[in-house]
Amino acid sequence: MTKCVSLFRGINVGGHHMVRMQDLKELHETLGLTEVTTYIQSGNVVFHSDVTDVVQLTQRLAENFALKFGFQANVMLRTSEEFDALVAQNPFQHDPEKESKWIIVLFLATHPDHGALDYLQQIYNGPETFHLIGQELFIYYPNGSGRSKLTNALLDKALKTSGTARNWNTVLQLQKLLHNL
Repeated sequence: MTKCVSLFRGINVGGHHMVRMQDLKELHETLGLTEVTTYIQSGNVVFHSDVTDVVQLTQRLAENFALKFGFQANVMLRTSEEFDALVAQNPFQHDPEKESKWIIVLFLATHPDHGALDYLQQIYNGPETFHLIGQELFIYYPNGSGRSKLTNALLDKALKTSGTARNWNTVLQLQKLLHNL
């Protein structure tokens, strides 16, 4: 039995692509996933799975999501072990000048190509600090992410993969839910 979290991109943002969390929970349950729990309205779901192939499970979730809701949404899936590792590796956690409310984790669909981070650093020189660790991009937005020019579109283009962002407090809450399954 594997504990996992699925993170959906682009649902319930700005009144677009609205999905009730109860419906998202039911989607997971129809796929045989158990102990399904959602967290806030942004498409976070923790669950148990007998399927250990994360790629296969991600594809099944994405395909069945499109069938059920009539539009496609990228889904990033992480196991509990992967989640614990990314929390432990947060490069900002021991820096007292970095407030946790300005830390974002961008969960990437795939590992960026070699050199993608260098390319991003060449094309963008804003006030944000970012670190690629594994399949996550940790970003510190000193002025908040709302007006930043380091947008999802820019990140997708530079890294040549898509991702979905969660603030650090949400990441920690999801970790707690995973541990309580």
